[in-house]
Amino acid sequence: MKKNFTILSAVLITLFSLNVKAQDDNPQAKSYLGLLGGLSSPVSNFGQSNYSNNSAGFAKKGGTLGLDAGIYLHKNFGIGITFSYQDQGELNAADVQNLANGYNTSFVKDETNVTAVNRYQNLNLMAGPQYSFLYKRFTLDLRASAGIIKSISTPSLGIVFDNTANSATYHNQLSSGGNTFAYGGSAGLRFSLSDSWDIGLKSNYINSDGIKIENTGPAYTGIGRYQTKLPITEIQTTLGISLKF
Repeated sequence: MKKNFTILSAVLITLFSLNVKAQDDNPQAKSYLGLLGGLSSPVSNFGQSNYSNNSAGFAKKGGTLGLDAGIYLHKNFGIGITFSYQDQGELNAADVQNLANGYNTSFVKDETNVTAVNRYQNLNLMAGPQYSFLYKRFTLDLRASAGIIKSISTPSLGIVFDNTANSATYHNQLSSGGNTFAYGGSAGLRFSLSDSWDIGLKSNYINSDGIKIENTGPAYTGIGRYQTKLPITEIQTTLGISLKF
């Protein structure tokens, strides 16, 4: 994971080194602070809904809103920072039934009931080297980033196993407020409306090993679904407006 971030950073630094002289006669990029919003899509394990995959998150497409900034240190090379909020939805009726059927089969029970509350909500703070290419009124921003994903909440599951003796066994997967290291990269295209304002479109990729998930009740490891870690991977597509200074 850190190796991938190092490679992305090295590429941006190389681009900067090769273009220092070429940029001498070109306008210098202005630092900026912007507001962005759009769609956050869960991918890889985070977006899967497979009972047999303990890393599957059952997350949904949702909204993202955040602040994005670029501080230029030399010509068109600088540091980019993004702080954003994401809502990746909640488990729906089909997800709950999928889990109940899976648990019922795994544990050979007469009946299994699953209830789900809470949503996937998290905060991302990402920063890293950025290089910008200017062409007339357009600016292409390329950034490698690393930072932290802070979970506000995850779906909490209540699982009740019933059997013929009219006794019940309870298991609960708790909502997580954990955090994890994340890395990624982004590409954004901005259009200059004036000397002070830009509008733009941005695509952002964020990946992490995942946050810790805690459970209460009997530990059924090795028998059925038992989640202890949730990898979070997101692709975000946003529109934004930024003030240059």
